[in-house]
Amino acid sequence: MAEYQNIFTQVQVRGSAEMGMVEDADLKERGQGARFSNLIGFLGNAQIGPFYLGPWGLLSLMSGLTWFFMVGIAFWVQAGFSPGVFIRDLFWLSLDPPGPEYGLGWAPLWEGGLWLISSFFLLVAVISWWIRSWVLAEQLGMGKHVCYAFASAIWLFLVLGLIRPVLMGSWSEAVPYGVFTHLDWTNLFSLTYGNLFYNPFHALSIAFLYGSALLFAMHGATILAVARFGGDRELEQIADRGTASERAGLFWRWTMGFNATMEGIHRWAWWFAVLTTLTGGIGILLTGTVVDNWYVWAQDHGYAPPD
Repeated sequence: MAEYQNIFTQVQVRGSAEMGMVEDADLKERGQGARFSNLIGFLGNAQIGPFYLGPWGLLSLMSGLTWFFMVGIAFWVQAGFSPGVFIRDLFWLSLDPPGPEYGLGWAPLWEGGLWLISSFFLLVAVISWWIRSWVLAEQLGMGKHVCYAFASAIWLFLVLGLIRPVLMGSWSEAVPYGVFTHLDWTNLFSLTYGNLFYNPFHALSIAFLYGSALLFAMHGATILAVARFGGDRELEQIADRGTASERAGLFWRWTMGFNATMEGIHRWAWWFAVLTTLTGGIGILLTGTVVDNWYVWAQDHGYAPPD
C-alpha cells in the first residue's frame, strides 16, 4: 500500500466538495457547482469552484479583458494581421506609451493614445479587484491582511505607470506593454540613472524577494514533511498542538536556533513579501525625481567604493 507523502506519490486524498461557510454569508452571488481535476490534484487540492465574482469582481474582469483586448489589437496591427508573424514575434511586440514630446498630454491613437486608454482600463481592473478583496474579507469576517499585501503590489504598479510619470512630467517614463520591451525598459532605466544596483531600496527589495522565496519554500517544505501527521491542518495544530507541530518546531529549533511557529512563520513571510514591492516602489519613485545617478549618489554616501 502506497504511503501518503503528498507530491512524492500519486495518492490523492479526496472527499466531498468543500462549499465554504454558509452562516452569516450572502450566498446569492456564489456559484453552486464544484468539480475535481486529477491533473490539478498532482499539485494540491483538486477542487475547482465554487466561484464568486460579485459586482467588483465583474467590473474588474470586464476592465481587465478590455485592456487585454486593446493590447492584443495593437500587437495584431503590428503583426500586419498575420497569424504566423503574430505568433513568431509575440515576445517582441509592444504597446508603447506616448513619446516625450507629448508630456502628460493626449497623444494620437497609434502614437501612445491607445496605451493611455488601455492603461485606464487596467487601473480600473486592478483597483476594482482590490476593493473586491476588501469586500469579501469584510463579508467573511476575515482580517484585511490579503488586502494590505495586495495594496503593496499595487503601490509598485502605480509608481511605475502613474505616480512617477506624473512627477517626471511625461507619460514616456512609464513601462510599455510587451515582454522583451518591458525588459529593455528595465535595462535602459538602470543604465540611464547610474545602475540600480547602487539604489539601496533596490537592494532591500531584492533581499526581501529572495528572503520571501526562501521563507515560503522552507514553510511549504516543512508542512509537506509533516503532512502525514496532520501538519496540513494548521489551524487545528495551532489550537491543539500535535505531533506534526512538535516535530516541525523541534526541527527548526535545532536548525535555526529558535522556534518558528505555525503562526509566526506566516507573519515573517507576509512581511518579507510585502516589503519586496514596498521598498521596490520607493526605489523607483526616487529615481529621476530625487536621484539622477545612483552610482554617484552611492559614492557620495559611502555606499560604493570611490573610483
